[in-house]
Amino acid sequence: MRKVLFIFGQLTDTDVLWLARAGRRRRVKRGTVLIREGVPIDTLYIVLEGELDVSVGADRRRIARLLPGEVVGEMSFIDARPPSATVSAATDAVVFTIARATLQRELVQDAGFAARFYKAIATFLSDRVRAAGGGGDDAAGKDEVDDNVLDNLDRAGARFGELGRELLDE
Repeated sequence: MRKVLFIFGQLTDTDVLWLARAGRRRRVKRGTVLIREGVPIDTLYIVLEGELDVSVGADRRRIARLLPGEVVGEMSFIDARPPSATVSAATDAVVFTIARATLQRELVQDAGFAARFYKAIATFLSDRVRAAGGGGDDAAGKDEVDDNVLDNLDRAGARFGELGRELLDE
């Protein structure tokens, strides 16, 4: 859940409303592959319900389990390189999808949205590196969140809840 809170904590209500209108809800059956390692993607995902597995290699060794609120495909969105892992539905799931081209157009047209969106992505990618032990933090500090981010968490949670309700009620 933390990833989406980083994003929604930086975005405005208008930004989140635009996302809700520009994207769509997609139900996926258990076993459905959303992202295949090494194959370019054109979609960014947010898990609304269910669980996704992240796996690597020909043997599809699971390296992570993603729960509601997780963002998927953000690294390939940022650096335009093919994904380094496969992401598939571990359970029946519901995901929010937004096409790369649609998001790119909005980022070009709205500089404020672009600044907020990229700051949010940078913040949670930084958090991921720190959580993996690459940030030099001791174990006690791994779960700490920057005060600037913490101030936005309540608002972000409400925005994520609203997005989920709006999309799930379709």
